[in-house]
Amino acid sequence: MTAGSGVLLVLLSLSGALRAHEDLTARETCKAGFSEEGYTALISPDILQGERLLKVEFSSCLGSQGTQYETNSLDFKVGADGTVYATRELRIPSEQVAFTVTARDRRTAEQWDAVVRLLVAQTRSSHPGHKRGKKKDVTLDPSQPPRDTLLPWPPHQRSGGLRRQKRDWVIPPINVPENSRGPFPQQLVRIRSDKDNDIPIRYSITGVGADQPPMEVFSIDSMSGRMYVTRPMDREERASYHLRAHAVDMNGNKVENPIDLYIYVIDMNDNRPEFLNQVYNGSVDEGSKPGTYVMTVTANDADDGTTANGMVRYRIVTQTPQSPSQNMFTINSETGDIVTVAAGLDREKVQQYTVIVQATDMEGNLNYGLSNTATAIITVTDVNDNPPEFTASTFAGEVPENRVETVVANLTVMDRDQPHSANWNAVYRIISGDPSGHFSVRTDPVTNEGMVTVVKAADYELNRAFMLTVMVSNQAALASGIQMSFQSTAGVTISVTDINEAPYFPSNHKLIRLEEGVPAGTALTTFSAVDPDRFMQQAVRYSKLSDPANWLHINASNGQITTAAVLDRESLYIRNNVYEATFLAADNGIPPASGTGTLQIYLIDINDNAPELLPKEAQICEKPGLNAINITAADADVDPNVGPYVFELPFVPATVRKNWTITRLNGDYAQLSLRILYLEAGMYDVPITVTDSGNPPLSNTSVIKVKVCPCDENGDCTTVGAVAAAGLGTGAIVAILICIILLLTMVLLFVVWMKRREKERHTKQLLIDPEDDVRDNILKYDEEGGGEEDQDYDLSQLQQPEALEHVLSKAPGVRRVDERPVGAEPQYPARPVVPHPGDIGDFINEGLRAADNDPTAPPYDSLLVFDYEGSGSTAGSVSSLGSSSSGDQDYDYLNDWGPRFKKLADMYGGGEED
Repeated sequence: MTAGSGVLLVLLSLSGALRAHEDLTARETCKAGFSEEGYTALISPDILQGERLLKVEFSSCLGSQGTQYETNSLDFKVGADGTVYATRELRIPSEQVAFTVTARDRRTAEQWDAVVRLLVAQTRSSHPGHKRGKKKDVTLDPSQPPRDTLLPWPPHQRSGGLRRQKRDWVIPPINVPENSRGPFPQQLVRIRSDKDNDIPIRYSITGVGADQPPMEVFSIDSMSGRMYVTRPMDREERASYHLRAHAVDMNGNKVENPIDLYIYVIDMNDNRPEFLNQVYNGSVDEGSKPGTYVMTVTANDADDGTTANGMVRYRIVTQTPQSPSQNMFTINSETGDIVTVAAGLDREKVQQYTVIVQATDMEGNLNYGLSNTATAIITVTDVNDNPPEFTASTFAGEVPENRVETVVANLTVMDRDQPHSANWNAVYRIISGDPSGHFSVRTDPVTNEGMVTVVKAADYELNRAFMLTVMVSNQAALASGIQMSFQSTAGVTISVTDINEAPYFPSNHKLIRLEEGVPAGTALTTFSAVDPDRFMQQAVRYSKLSDPANWLHINASNGQITTAAVLDRESLYIRNNVYEATFLAADNGIPPASGTGTLQIYLIDINDNAPELLPKEAQICEKPGLNAINITAADADVDPNVGPYVFELPFVPATVRKNWTITRLNGDYAQLSLRILYLEAGMYDVPITVTDSGNPPLSNTSVIKVKVCPCDENGDCTTVGAVAAAGLGTGAIVAILICIILLLTMVLLFVVWMKRREKERHTKQLLIDPEDDVRDNILKYDEEGGGEEDQDYDLSQLQQPEALEHVLSKAPGVRRVDERPVGAEPQYPARPVVPHPGDIGDFINEGLRAADNDPTAPPYDSLLVFDYEGSGSTAGSVSSLGSSSSGDQDYDYLNDWGPRFKKLADMYGGGEED
């Protein structure tokens, strides 16, 4: 704006006393961040060092102790409580100063930013005629009513000389108290330009609250320039408004540059403090010292936190129970931290306290401030300040010997700490009396009792009783300064009772070594058992439990083992040269007890088995040199009673050595081959003597069947040669084939005879001559013929009997019978096994009558019913076809009907000849 612009007069008319407004903030409930994105304050141009300018409000939900403030300006700093102050003496040359305040959380390193604007109230001369250098200071005292006229724009120079441009005025903020009762609209300010003396001017305002939502909070009289507020304000809804005032002529041309107007809502104490939670839960260890932190309660006040309206103070109203003191806790009035103030917290006496906390604004003034309450529930947590103690100094128990996993005694303890916690759970330890570890003490998780359990069997013959010393402690260590009680140790006496124990074999399994082949009755060893019951006079008896080959015998009194048969190492009952037998030792106690022992006999091999020649059969070519037979031997004995073997041909018969020869390959193998140049094909038995290397050596003569046959060039027997070698000539082969053919012929004839017999059995004897049998000559034509006019035919046989009820209910006429009727079945006459020829006619007639009267007789499911055509049919009547079988009827005309009726003509036309 130039210095020659018109003078704008601002007439401030406020209803009531207005206070100077510092920065206004609104704290969000438990949401970290600044209460406002930007803060604005009105300051004087000259600032002293350390002068407080405004206060920023930051909420971290965890108190202000962990928040650190910083700025990007060296001239301004922020204190721990959010107060912005100057670091040195300053003079602000410009209309405003802006810088950024940063709040940083020390623990999470998270940071938030807010912008601070400081508006400078500048001085102006009282009228345009003042000389340069002579200024009159304008002091803005918020406690005094504002002047009626302000010049937001410099007055216009009316001289025609050179004009010096001046900066725009900065209008101080307009303060409006919230919750005003009106009347509305209420005038705030009047805007007037000095040009309205020359031309008509129209005034308007723009911005949030005017022409932007919320709409029409502020209005202006376009002609007079008076600006109004139209309704009560709520600082908690919106704390400030930024409007722009405009001055234009009647044609809409700008007369003055727009000027900024800042409107601040002055806070009133209209909000109670609100606790973040209605119920707070905290805990503190029993026995805690005074000053121990317990918990923090927090209440937020929506009013301005920089004023007393939003400054909350805390106090404890009541404490329940009031034991051991009515003031066990105190609260920091500013931070809400609850700490212990007295000693004597004991969970075993008081487990929980209920504290009513009151939060009051107006810095805790109960006369003017608004209050609210919340409940703090403080749980006294358990510490291990009570050592466990046995309920008795001694305990006793009893256990039979050789028992394990048996509870022999229950040790009961008492602990006043929190049940089923580490401070209460007992841990038992045997400190003396059980050097061999026969017992352990386990804790019952429900009752906390100690269960003395046998983990290693006790022997009555070694220990008849145990004197144990058991100590009990907790899973958690005792609290500092708490000593173990002398009742934390107890004695436990365990008595061992004697029972009848089974005899046992000291050496089990027992191994002895001897040669096989010892004769029956040879004493081998004494396999005796020991009875552990030394204090009982008992006898032990022995018996066999398992003897697979039944080779052994045991003396029932002393356990001496003798042979009952010859022991053979090559027996099937031997495994890896070892024979096993199991014996039983039983005492005569009550009840009797028995034990088992295993005797292992390792049999040393002797040369008692001669070698056997392998293979038993072979084949060779009839000419030497083409192939040979590899032979070896098998011996049931083991080394050194096996190979190397000696293979020899016997001297008798002489043909053996004449025709055959043996060549030694190694100690176990040799070759049998032809000695002569040609040997006729056939089967030959070649005896060979095999001798082993035992001491003394054993020999065996075995026969190998050798098939000599003609061979091909590869040395393989031909097919013809193989047959010839088998000993079958051509005549024998032909005889075998003839026998096979005869056998097949006999089987075929038998099958044909059986089929004919089966066919004859199923063939029924015809009552008429086969030549007169027309069953295979009847031809079916798909022609129904013409209509019927003669109704003299008896169709009753094609209908169901009228006596049936369901038939009577039907309409009269010909009915379709396609289902089995329901009615009594007549009795058919029994056919004689061997009927007399004269009785055939009577039998047929009786059967016919029975069938005519049988409603269930077939063909009840195949009867076809054709529609009745009525009279007037074009077809002729067939009533002339009589059913009589008299001989006066002439059937010769049937010969004229063609070949299809030839059989019928032969049957009836030649009756006289018959």
